[in-house]
Amino acid sequence: MSELTFRSLQDYLNIKYDAICQRKNISSPSTSDLFIKLVEEIGEVSEVLSQQKGNKASTDDVSLENELADVIHYVLEIANVNDIDLAKAIIEKDKLASEKYNESPNLADFLAKG
Repeated sequence: MSELTFRSLQDYLNIKYDAICQRKNISSPSTSDLFIKLVEEIGEVSEVLSQQKGNKASTDDVSLENELADVIHYVLEIANVNDIDLAKAIIEKDKLASEKYNESPNLADFLAKG
């Protein structure tokens, strides 16, 4: 099995959503619809954390890992719809933050060291 990367997951989601859009006869999912789904998934993460903390009754049908995977799914598809290479954006954003806060190493340097 190949290692999962943001790029490979974004490419996979492009294929998956292209098929969904063809079935629904739409050009692409809207950013706002995907964002609504993302917020729903973040709410589900909150539910799991609340259950883990003991603030809510636990249910067997939810897990933190599944809900976090759903959050990543929608974040990456929002990036796809908006033609954003998320791995590249993360590296660039981290470099700016590292410079702003005088932190070392930045992500690009870390990755370059292998």
